[in-house]
Amino acid sequence: MLTLYDNLESGNGHKVRLLLSLLGTEYQLIEKDIHTGETRTPEFLAMNPNGRIPLLVLADGRHLPESNAILSYLAEGTAWMPDDRFERAQVLSWMFFEQYNHEPNVAVARFWCHHLELTPERLAALEAKREQGRKALQVMELQLSYSDWLVGSQPSIADIALYSYTSVADEGGYDLAAYPGIKHWLARMESLSGFIPMVPFDAL
Repeated sequence: MLTLYDNLESGNGHKVRLLLSLLGTEYQLIEKDIHTGETRTPEFLAMNPNGRIPLLVLADGRHLPESNAILSYLAEGTAWMPDDRFERAQVLSWMFFEQYNHEPNVAVARFWCHHLELTPERLAALEAKREQGRKALQVMELQLSYSDWLVGSQPSIADIALYSYTSVADEGGYDLAAYPGIKHWLARMESLSGFIPMVPFDAL
């Protein structure tokens, strides 16, 4: 059986749990407190030297870190990874976008709002993050204004990679009402059989 080390606050972890749920794959969940150093112990660092969750442990004991790498592994041979070579590259393109443009701004703004004392200096930095996050959301909005999914005619792990933190962007101060294409896309994702939502901060 697969084992997933995770934290319920994490959108990166949610991506993996969402795909596992959509696939109907059984796994063992082990939660780690990322605020008290539970991913920095010698035992955990032996599995992932980067000391981060999510971390997937395969049935044969091998360890796979990094959420989008895990998504790619789990999606191989399923409908969540296109067969077409170009569409596969498009999926990867959106996943790179998620880690480079989206997550560092949308997710970080959310984290700062709930875990940092917002001094005047941090508020100024937060607004800069939000501005970059709005630019990332606008890129998604443009794509989703003329297609139901980010790649091709059906959902893929590109959609999963970008769903999690987008779905709770309001917790970082983003108003998704300004992005109707994204709002409709979120609803399509949430209607999928096996869907599980992100846990909002106030429910943790």
